[in-house]
Amino acid sequence: MTPCVFNLWLYGRINRMKKIEYREQALKILPWVCAKCGRDFPGKKLRELTVHHKDHNYMNNPPDGSNWELLCIYCHDNEHSRLLDAEWLPAQDPDSEKKPTATHTPFADLQNLLRKSGENKG
Repeated sequence: MTPCVFNLWLYGRINRMKKIEYREQALKILPWVCAKCGRDFPGKKLRELTVHHKDHNYMNNPPDGSNWELLCIYCHDNEHSRLLDAEWLPAQDPDSEKKPTATHTPFADLQNLLRKSGENKG
């Protein structure tokens, strides 16, 4: 088998890896630290570290792990929640089109009113 054919075969095999297999591979090549919060996961806490696919495609599993990052369960949940939240947010920024909320300015003529009031007393 030539190196090129072997690489294609290897990529195809790893690309079809089951969740457990790519997790084991990710744990071998990536540091046991959450990529978002930086928390360390030694020993039994390692089970709280999950593999996140950066492009959100769980079928994209390159052998070098370039599509993976290790996230703790909390950061992983947050990452996917942000994606879901973005679907519900408006496409344009409402702050960019701010208009005055009030059209009435109650103190606009206050100085003239006070001046007239002072003239009437004197």
